Amino acid sequence: MPLDYKLYKHAWIYDGSIAKELKLNKEQVNELLSHGGWMVRNIYDFDCQSQTNFWFVLKDTFGGMEELSTKTRNQVRKGLANYTVRRVTKDEMMQFGYSIFTAAAASYKIHLDTPSLSSYNRRIQEADSSIEFWGAFNSNNQMVAFSINHVIDTFCDYQTMKAFPEDMKNYAYYALIYVMNQYYLEERKLDFVNDGARSITEHSNIQPFLESKFNFRKAYCHLKIYYKWWLGIIIWGLYPFRHFIPNNAVKAILNMHGMQSRLENK
Repeated sequence: MPLDYKLYKHAWIYDGSIAKELKLNKEQVNELLSHGGWMVRNIYDFDCQSQTNFWFVLKDTFGGMEELSTKTRNQVRKGLANYTVRRVTKDEMMQFGYSIFTAAAASYKIHLDTPSLSSYNRRIQEADSSIEFWGAFNSNNQMVAFSINHVIDTFCDYQTMKAFPEDMKNYAYYALIYVMNQYYLEERKLDFVNDGARSITEHSNIQPFLESKFNFRKAYCHLKIYYKWWLGIIIWGLYPFRHFIPNNAVKAILNMHGMQSRLENK
C-alpha cells in the first residue's frame, strides 16, 4: 500500500503505530487518493503539549491499587472477587464472545449495527499473533466480558471491550481492565495501553470511565481530513445541519470533520 496507509471503508488511514504518523503534504494526499478511496485521515504530532480537538485515551504508568481512589479500589476488589480474568483462546472467543457482543451493543444509547455471527467468527479466526484475547469468567466458568487487544510496537491497543450489562453491575470491567493494565504496563513493560481515539459515535462511556476510574489521560494530537472534491462539497454543505442528520454513519463523519485542528481549517 502507498505510504504505509491502508484503505478502510473508503478512507485511507495510517497502517502503523499511532506515535509515528507524520503530517502529509499535498502530493502525498494526491498519491493516496489516486489509488482509490474518498478521503484521507491524517493524524500527526501525537501526544503534543497543546490541547487540540482530537486525542487518544491512554495510560502509560501503573501504580497498582495505591493509584486508585478508595471507591475505585473497592470496586476493583469486588470485581476480582466475582470474576477470574485471564488470556483466552480463539475457541473460547467463538464459544462465548458473540452473545456478549450483541448484548452489549443492544444496551447502547445509540444503535450500532452488529456483525453477523459468521463475520465475528471470521475476525477471530483470522487474527494473527499480534492480537490477544482476554476474558472475565464468573464462578460457573462462563465468560461474561472480553477484550480484543492489538500489540503494536511498544504499546497495546484495547480494540474492542464488551460485557454483559448485568455483569458490569458486579464490576466485571473493573477486574478486566485492572488485570490487563497490570499485565501490559507492569509485567510486559510496554510504553502505554490505548483505548483508541476520541469517539466519533459517542455510543458508550468507556473513555470517560477509564479516565475517571483508572487514570487514563488524553494524548492530544492534530487531525486533518482530505476529501475527494465531490465529497468535500457534501461534507461542508451538511456540516451546519449535523445535529439533524438521522443516519449514524453520516453523523459520525460530520462529527470527525468538526474535530479537525482549528489551525488546519483556516
